[in-house]
Amino acid sequence: MGLLDGKVAVITGAGAGLGRAYAMLLAQEGAAIVVNDFAGVGADGMTPAQRVVAEIRSAGGRAVASHWDVGTVAGGEAILKDALDAFGEVHILVNNAGILRDKSLVKMEEGDFDIVVRVHLKGTYCVTKPVFAHMKDSGRGGVIVNTTSTSGLRGNFGQTNYGSAKAGIWGFSNSLAIEGQKYGVRVWTIAPAAASQLTDATTSEEYKRTFTPERVAPVVLYMVSALSGAATGKTLLAGGGYVSEIRMEMGSGFTPPESFTAEDLAAAIEAGKVLMPERDLKYVNAYGPTAKA
Repeated sequence: MGLLDGKVAVITGAGAGLGRAYAMLLAQEGAAIVVNDFAGVGADGMTPAQRVVAEIRSAGGRAVASHWDVGTVAGGEAILKDALDAFGEVHILVNNAGILRDKSLVKMEEGDFDIVVRVHLKGTYCVTKPVFAHMKDSGRGGVIVNTTSTSGLRGNFGQTNYGSAKAGIWGFSNSLAIEGQKYGVRVWTIAPAAASQLTDATTSEEYKRTFTPERVAPVVLYMVSALSGAATGKTLLAGGGYVSEIRMEMGSGFTPPESFTAEDLAAAIEAGKVLMPERDLKYVNAYGPTAKA
């Protein structure tokens, strides 16, 4: 018996890297997988999605390939149709598809910004909307996992486009979790750290050995299975064998008089009444003391 026997999971960007790792593990636990990836045919005459499907089937699992573009409403609807045509329903959605176009802001062209937001943030909307509606209308609910990043939650040089999209996904997920409670749709957000084709040129061999997609996949399995119970609206950071919850917290504050000045505020900040101590604001490597996040 697997943790996901009888379930159907749609995973976007599942032709390689994290998406492939998710697809393989969820299939191993009994889920039928819709492997979505927009990449075209390679030298072997197969698409990345088709290769992953072949791997799953050779291991005795069930899977179909879906090649639609996540960045369009029509694409999102077509991905759902592929799932329904093949397996009749959808219980799990993992929005994983993504691209990078890293440049500092002054060097970033409009197209670099638009394409990253289109694939990540708009893509999450385009695929989630029809799948969420299906889960709602079925009366059985489901689980949706969206992908954010520490680049969106704390920032990273050269990634104003990527950070904007990933921060947007976090906000999207927080709101969707509230909407989903009424219909039994649980919503998680994951901030994964793993070596991939996208980051191959910028990561060390040590990082690649430690931060593998396979060390993130069990976190997603936990999220979408009964192991996580009724939990929803939560964000987990995962990478290199490290897992922690990410959440927004308010620091200390003060109540100003009815009429106050900017100088009053400056004095309150100086006295430590508004901002947290500086040491708490500085980013501490969330993946452990020796990792390079």
